[in-house]
Formats: sequence, structure tokens, C-alpha cells
Amino acid sequence: MTLRAGLIGYGLAGRYFHAPLIRAAGMPIAAVVTSRADAVREYLGEETAVLGSADELFERDDIDLIAIASPNRLHAPHAAAALRAGKHVVIDKPFCPTSNEASDLADLAAHHGRKLAVFHNRRWDSDFLTLRRLLNDGDIGEVNSYYARWDRFRPHVIDRWRERDEPGAGVLYDLGPHLIDQALLLFGEPEWLYANVFTQKPGGIADDGFEILMGKGTLRISLGAGSIACDGGYRYRVNGSRASFLKAGLDQQENQLRSGMEASEHFFGVEPSEQWGTLVRGENGQREVVTAEQGRWVSFYDSMRRAIEEDGPEPVSARDAYATIRIIEAALTSSAMGCRIDLQPAAPPVSR
Repeated sequence: MTLRAGLIGYGLAGRYFHAPLIRAAGMPIAAVVTSRADAVREYLGEETAVLGSADELFERDDIDLIAIASPNRLHAPHAAAALRAGKHVVIDKPFCPTSNEASDLADLAAHHGRKLAVFHNRRWDSDFLTLRRLLNDGDIGEVNSYYARWDRFRPHVIDRWRERDEPGAGVLYDLGPHLIDQALLLFGEPEWLYANVFTQKPGGIADDGFEILMGKGTLRISLGAGSIACDGGYRYRVNGSRASFLKAGLDQQENQLRSGMEASEHFFGVEPSEQWGTLVRGENGQREVVTAEQGRWVSFYDSMRRAIEEDGPEPVSARDAYATIRIIEAALTSSAMGCRIDLQPAAPPVSR
């Protein structure tokens, strides 16, 4: 039986991330909750119902999976209602504003026997897949320092929920989950962190930048983002016992989707060669351009479909996403108190 999906929210994430990738994974979108009816019909056609409320979507019996792309403060209540209605759920990052909400949702999904995943799509970025290949092949050696940044030039405050004083707003909750999730996936949970979360835009209320330093043994992990940077600099700088990997520029998939390219097209996720990263060998300083892996965000929804059909693991589990929210909470505490936070292992949320 073909799985049918519903979508809450049709802004940037709903229109350009979830809708095309759900379709590319072979799941028709039966209904969308949004006020942007014309935009839905333009892309998804007249056969997709446009609903005025999330409750209408939860009540439908022709929906198997609900993707939640609503404002961050609504992630937890929307996901809880969807799970109670017997739906499988994907939540756009961040999971939810607090680790308590994350734990409760994981418990609820297990209780109802539903799949719950969080859309950490940047695990399937071209540059991150390339970095993982280099690490797995031993080209970099044992990593001693890992730097990942997401700087961009957005110097003015815009009247939107992401820049207001509300739960889950700000750059730490927007870009932080990507950077933190990738670091946790590579190295596991750190032992400590020190963070500075700040606002630099004139008239800004929500945070628009952060710096997080984390440690695990001799490994140092530095994550950061800023909103007033004309030159983004290196996206990754990874130093190891054999070589360093240097990479600038962002993955192409968001721009491709926003330009109208479908995720099923042959060149989707292909990074231009002029943007490929460089491997610098430690023994002789030799610099080598590294052929990039093809990005494949659609792998998230391919995996989610299989998880539902075959009762397999979710592409990004509640356990993994819970760990990311814990780091965000610790970073906020560290920044507010101006001190290092020692991270104690926590009981993970329930997972199936």
C-alpha cells in the first residue's frame, strides 16, 4: 500500500524541503495545513487538499505520515497530537525547544507504536558526506580539532517568528541543530562545553550568533554561526594526525530546490568542482582537491518510508535529536552564566 503524507506548514521548510523530498521518496501528499492555498495548488496540484487547521489533518484517515514544518514553539504540541491520532511523524529541526518535551514525545511515540524522526537533513550534505568518507578511509587520521561554521550576511532584523522573543527562536535553534547533530554523529557526546550566544543586529531580540567550544578527551570541537559576515570563510576545517580537510561554501541542495529543480533529477545534489574541498597532507604539505560526494537529502525520506513499511530504524531517531537539544540547553546555560558546563550522561528518551 502506498503511504500517504500530510504536511503542516508551507513556508520555506514545507515548500522547498519537505514537499519535494516526500514526493521524490514516492509518497503522495494528500493534504497541507496552510493559508497559502495558491502556492500548494501551483506545486502539488488540485488533488492535494488545503486545510485550515492541524486538527483537520489529524482527523483524516487517509494520512499515514505527518511532516511538521510549523514554527518551533508548535513542534511539540503538533507532534503529540499527531502521534495520539495514530500517525507517524517527522519534525523539522529543531526537535522542540526543550529536552523535556523531546523526552515526552519519544515516550509517546513508543506508547502508540509510531515512528518519530527529526529532519536533520544536513547529514546528507555533499560536503559532510565527503568528510565522513575521508574519516572512514583514514585519510585524515585521528582528529584533534574540528571546526564547523555557518556564517552568512543577514544584517537586518526581519519581522518573522525566528527573530522574535519566543521559544525556539534565534540562530542557535535554527542553525545550531545542524552543526551540533553533525558533530555528535562524528564524535559522540562531548564531556564539557563553553558557549557564547549573542545578538549583534541593531534592534535584534533573538540571538543571531553563537560560539560553542566542546571537548572530549584531547579532541576540541568548535562550532559557530554569525549573521553579519560578508565572507563565510571555511565551512569545515578538520585537523587530524595525517591531514587537514578544508572546505568552503554551502551544499547546493537548498538552492537547487528553491530554483525549481526536483530531487529526482540526475544532477540534484551535485556540487560544482570549483567548490570541492582540499586535503592537506601533513607529511609533505601536499594539497589535493577532493572529489565531492553527491548530496542526497532525499535519503532521509527514503529511509523514513522504509522504517514505516518494514518497521526499521528511523533516519534520525528521537534519541539522537534529544542529544542535540541537550547541547543547545547547555550552551544557553553556559552563555548566561559565563562558565564551562560539564556534561553528565543523561538517560536517553525511550526508543522503539
